[in-house]
Formats: sequence, structure tokens, C-alpha cells
Amino acid sequence: MVTNWSPSRLGNLSGQRIIVTGATNGVGLATATALARAGAHVVLAVRNLELGAQRAAEIGGDTSIVKLDLADQASVRAFPDLLDGDVDILINNAGLVAQKRTETVDGFENTLGTNFLGPFALTNLLFPRVRSQIINVGSDAHKTATINFDDPHLRRAKWSAFPAYARSKLAVMLWGLELDRRLREAGSPVCSYLTHPGWVASNLSNVSEKPVMAAFHRVVKAAANVLANNTDAGAAPTLYCMTEPIPPGSYVGIDSRLGLKGAPTLSGRAAVACDYTDARRLWEFAEKETGTSLPL
Repeated sequence: MVTNWSPSRLGNLSGQRIIVTGATNGVGLATATALARAGAHVVLAVRNLELGAQRAAEIGGDTSIVKLDLADQASVRAFPDLLDGDVDILINNAGLVAQKRTETVDGFENTLGTNFLGPFALTNLLFPRVRSQIINVGSDAHKTATINFDDPHLRRAKWSAFPAYARSKLAVMLWGLELDRRLREAGSPVCSYLTHPGWVASNLSNVSEKPVMAAFHRVVKAAANVLANNTDAGAAPTLYCMTEPIPPGSYVGIDSRLGLKGAPTLSGRAAVACDYTDARRLWEFAEKETGTSLPL
């Protein structure tokens, strides 16, 4: 483990082209800002182009803005045609905690569709143009989750916000497990990593404008000021993957007992995220749902 890690370890990234999804707020914005300051050309892949332009102006440096709505497979499929040339690193950062059960335009449970199926399809479609790394932002929330393959979109089971989020992040963890296996088996020069940003007091936690949930959010924010990482610290595990000599497939989390607040370090994942049979099954499910596959 590198002690006292800081973004200065990124060095000079001039000539590097890096996509960051969900780059308008929270950890994604902090990630994009650090990369731009290090000299990379950062592609802000965002739903809201106006807000994306505002963030690009605030970030400065060398940036571009490309429309991407991970909850809409048509937008995901359109994205590669909006992007010129290759990229060095794809950072699948975007994520949400939904306030109620809804479905995407493609009929996916919204949390799973946005946090997993959208990034899965995007990665498959962009893969021929990725030169170096794929970094998927997972979460220690996966440790509390299970996936029912008989009801993947929770059409029959009870739905609630944070279990649905944890489940989507378990899907990301299993996807990362199988992605790493396939890349290594194929002898690909591209490496993949998984990260956990800790508990970050960002817009991700703001799941509702309803009075009860708004009050809950205020409590969460107050606690987060003491117990949580700020967005820069939340971005550190992702950036760490770019600077340290860690094994392909590594899971980089937070150096604290509960994984809430601290510096980036190699982390452990739950046994449920290490099941290659479930990972393969999930991969096949995602291929069928999205109509995409990894062109290895």
C-alpha cells in the first residue's frame, strides 16, 4: 500500500484520453477534475449537456462533453458514434440510488439498468477503442446483497431503495470479476479494476425531495461531515488504479475498518462477489438484455 497517496502521483497525463461517466457531480466530477489538472483530455459523458458545459468550464484544462444516458440503451448505442478516436481509459463511475421502483425505457429495473446494464453495454461497444484500462466503480454495499436470477428486475419481489442499490453494485462486482477473467484469458492488453469510494456525502445519497426523505438526507449529510470521505477522497481509489502497480482485477477500497473514510488501498470483497458461476450467469443475462457482447 502507498501511504500518503495523493493525486500528484498521476504525474503528467498529457496525451491521455479518459472517459468519465457521471462527471457532473460528486465523485465523478472530482475524478474528472483531478485528471484534467494532470493534463489528460477528459471526456465528460453526461446526461445533461448544459450542466456538462458548466462543469467543463469550472474544471478547465482539456475537456469535451458527450451525451450519455445510461438508463437508455439507445443513448448508450449512440455514444460511440459521438466520440472520435480511441481512448486510453474508460471510467464507469455514474450511479444512482432511486427513490422508488421505476423502469427504464428498455424495461429494466432502473437501478440495475443505470448502474450495471448501461455500463455493461457501453463497455462492450467501446471496447475495441480502449487502449489501457477499464475502471468500474463498485461499492462495499455489495456485501449485503444477493441477486435472484429468477427475478432480476424485481418485478415480483419487494423493492426498496438501498437494497436495490446494493444489488446493482453486486452486479457490478460480479461483472468486474468475469471481465477480468475474460481479458486475462484472451491475453488482452487492457486491464480492468473495481473500486469502492467509501461513504461519500454527495448527490448520490439525495434520493428524494419528499419531506421525510429530505429530513433523512439532512441527517445523513450531518453524519457524513464527520464519518464520510469528501468527493476528492472518494475519487482517490479510482485514480489509485492508474498510478500503482496493482494486479489486474484488483478491488481498491478505503483504508478503514468499516470502509467509510480513509485513503485508497487494496481491499477485500465478499464471497458473494467472488462466485465465478454467478458472474458468468450474470454476464450471459446482461448480454441477452442489452444485445451486446465483448468483442475479444
